[in-house]
Order: sequence, then structure tokens, then C-alpha cells
Amino acid sequence: MSSVARRPQKTAMLLAQRIVGDINRRGNNVGDRLPPERAMLEEYEVGRGTLRESLRFLELQGVIQLKPGPGGGPVVQQPDATSLATALTLLLQFAEAPFRTIAEARGGLEPMMAQLAAERMSGAELADLKLSVDTMKENLADQRVFLEENKRFHDVIAHGSGNAMFGYLVDALLGILDGSAIGIDYPEVRRRAVHRAHLNIYEALAERDPARSAEAMADHVQQYLKYAEKKFPDILAAPIVWTNGH
Repeated sequence: MSSVARRPQKTAMLLAQRIVGDINRRGNNVGDRLPPERAMLEEYEVGRGTLRESLRFLELQGVIQLKPGPGGGPVVQQPDATSLATALTLLLQFAEAPFRTIAEARGGLEPMMAQLAAERMSGAELADLKLSVDTMKENLADQRVFLEENKRFHDVIAHGSGNAMFGYLVDALLGILDGSAIGIDYPEVRRRAVHRAHLNIYEALAERDPARSAEAMADHVQQYLKYAEKKFPDILAAPIVWTNGH
């Protein structure tokens, strides 16, 4: 154990944990309203400042939305990868890590996701993947559509792996390494190569072949890294910074 003493958790953080525990215990769903402030103050026996700090923290994490005005208050939400992307970006920025860090991480993670997805993807997810491949092919002249489908393709596989951690990690990593945001351009010849790679990965997944799926994904991510290293080395070497896009 580290010789540095762990900081005691703030009362507001402990309260936030209790509130989340009560959301789970009650079986609250997205859109459900939580008790009003007055009732929470009585139930949790804390001061108004502590309660509001807890609720603000949960709002920042995407667990609730604080609706203003009469009849407002905290409403249960579904957290997404936004706060994870922000936290990772800040950690990487203070570690002075370059964008290459994200690309290399994808190279390690995504083949494993594809391997799992070959065995676990549902028929509906495979159909969604095929639609993404077809939509990319039909819109190769449009870089905006290409980038959208490129992200969706990898998202579907990540979530199709049946491992929630992978799904959120890829959402976060793609949120940080958005090619359009950091200046990586894809000429049409490169877009066609990406489409062929996506089609190859899809076919391996549709055949439920874990080894081939992992191999196809590893090759695809490696080709992306080689392309970026050759054409945009300065971008990969640039430090990760927290911006409005993250």
C-alpha cells in the first residue's frame, strides 16, 4: 500500500453514492423524478449546500438532470461515455501524452472486441453493421457521412462484444480521437480502403469466425496508424488537450 494516506471522501461524495444506491434500490428508470429537495434534506439529514453539491456532481456524471422551475428537480438520466472521455482527456493531458496514445490503445483493444463480437453479436447488430458498411459505400464522396459511419461501425462492434466496458471505452476513445477534430483528412482513395476493411471485418463477423474477425480488425487499425504516421506525423505527436469537443 502507498505510504501516502488516502484522502477521506467528502460528505457530498458519500451522499452522491447513497442517492445512486437509492435510485437502484427503488428501481428508478430514465425520466423518473427523484424526491424534491425538501424531502431529500429530511431523508439524508444533510445541509442544503452538501445536497446541492452531490446533485451537481451526479448531473456532471450524467446520472441525473436538474430541471429548473416549479415541478422541476432531479430527473434520472442514462449516463454515457462523455464524462469518461473528459476524465481520460484530462489524465492524458496532464501526462503530456500524444494523440498516438489513443491510436495505439485502439490497436490493442479493438481486435479483442471483434473476437468477442464474432460469438456474441445479435442478428440485429449484424444487420446494423451491414447497413453501416453499405451507407459508407454509397456516400464515399461525402467525408461527413464517412466519418459518421466510421464511428458507428466501431461503436456497434464494441457494444456487440457483450462487454459494457469495451463499449464505453471505444465511445470515449473515438470521442477523443475524432479525425475531423484533430485534422486528419481522408481522401477518397483512403475512404475506399477503409470501406474494404470494414466489409472484410463484417464478413468475418457474419461468419462467426473469432480469429479471422480479430485479425481483420488488427490489420484495419494498423493500416490506419500507418496512414496517419505517414501523412500526419505531427498530429499523432501533438499533445492531447481538453477542448469543447471532448
